[in-house]
Amino acid sequence: RRMRCGGIDSMRPTYGGYMQNIRLFSSESVTEGHPDKICDLIADSILDEALRGDEKSRVACEVCCSTGMTLVMGEFTTSQYIDIQRIVRGVIKSIGYNDPKLGFDYHNCAVLTYINEQSPDISMGVSDSMESKKSGDPYDLIGAGDQGMMFGFACTETEELMPLPIALAHKLTKKLTEVRKNGVINYLRPDGKAQVTVAYDGFKPLYVDTVVVSAQHDDSVNIESVRNDVAKKVIEEVIPKELLRPQTKIYINPTGRFVIGGPAGDSGVTGRKIIVDTYGGMCPHGGGAFSGKDPTKVDRSACYYARYVCKNIVKAGLCDRIELQVAYAIGRAHPVSVCVNTFGTGKVSDSQITEIIAKEFDFRPAAIIDKLELRKPIYAATTNYGHFGKSDLPWEQTDKADELRKYLG
Repeated sequence: RRMRCGGIDSMRPTYGGYMQNIRLFSSESVTEGHPDKICDLIADSILDEALRGDEKSRVACEVCCSTGMTLVMGEFTTSQYIDIQRIVRGVIKSIGYNDPKLGFDYHNCAVLTYINEQSPDISMGVSDSMESKKSGDPYDLIGAGDQGMMFGFACTETEELMPLPIALAHKLTKKLTEVRKNGVINYLRPDGKAQVTVAYDGFKPLYVDTVVVSAQHDDSVNIESVRNDVAKKVIEEVIPKELLRPQTKIYINPTGRFVIGGPAGDSGVTGRKIIVDTYGGMCPHGGGAFSGKDPTKVDRSACYYARYVCKNIVKAGLCDRIELQVAYAIGRAHPVSVCVNTFGTGKVSDSQITEIIAKEFDFRPAAIIDKLELRKPIYAATTNYGHFGKSDLPWEQTDKADELRKYLG
C-alpha cells in the first residue's frame, strides 16, 4: 500500500484487472473538537438540561465560538433553571480544551448569553395546530414548528444501513478522539477532520480510493511522526483491509502542519455541519440543522422519523436503497407531501411503498415525539459522529421490519 501525503495523482479507474463504470463519492466527518461541533454539543447539552426538568420545554439554542469566547443565544420557553455558564464550561472541558495555550479553554473562556422566549406567533401554531380545531385526536394537537422539507435515507451498504463513505469517515474521527483521550497518541489536540472517497460500480461499493485525515497536534512533534502514528493507530485500525488497494491514496495532514486549531483557528457556529450530521451528501438535505432544537421542530424530529421509516423499509427487504422526502407547513400537524425514491431497487413499486408508509407510519409531530420518546434528554449523545447509524438511538431501531414484510406478498 502506498502512503501518499503530498499532491494528488491521477489513476485509471480499474478494479480486478478490467475497466469498470466507476464513480467516486466522498464524505467527511469532524471530531468533537472542531469549532462547529463544540457549538453543537453546547446547544444540545443546554437542550438536555431544559428537558431534564421540563419535558415540554421549547428550545431553539444557537451557539457561536471564537478565540477566547462563546456566545449562547436563542429562544427558550421552559420552567427549568439552566446554568448556562456551568454547561458551557463543562462541555469545553470534556472535549479537551483545558490549556490556555490552545487559545480557547474552559476556565478562561468568556461566556455571553442572549436569551428570549419563543415567539408567540410560532408558539401559537405549535400549541394549537390547524387540525386540532376540528379533531379530537391528541396527535393533532401539535403543529409543525416551521415549514420545510426533511429527508430520510437507508441503504444496504453497511450493517448500520448507512452509506459507506460517511460511516467510515465517522469511525475515523471517532478513533482520532479515542486515541487522543486515552493517550495512545498523546500529542494530539481536539480538532480534526477525516474524508473518505469510495469507488462505486452503480450502487455497489468496491474499494476505498482515498483517505484524508487532518489531526491537530502539539508544536513539538514532527510531521512524519504524526503521519506514521495516524496511519497505523487510526486509519489501519478503522478501514477494513479488504477495502484497501495498493493504489489507495492516503493523505495525512497534507499541509504539513496543523497546530493552531479549534476556535483559535476558526470560528464555530451551531448547525454548520448538517451534511456531516446526516448522510455525507449521499442524500439531499432540506437545510434545517438539528442541534439545540426541541422535538417540536420538525427539521429535527421529522428527519429522525424519516430515517426510522427508511431503515425499517430496507430492513424489511422492500428495497435495497430508499430516499424519503417529507414536507410540512407551519402550524399543520400532517405533512403536505411525502415522496419516495428507491432508485430502482424496490421489490414493489415506489408508489406502493408510498402507500405503505402512509398506512404504517404517522408523521404528525406529536406522534413522532411519542413513538421515538423525544421528550427525554438524549440529544448530547447525538451531536458527534453522525445523528444516524448509532444502534442505541430510538430512530435506529427496526421494530417494524417484521410487520412490513407482509407487503412482499
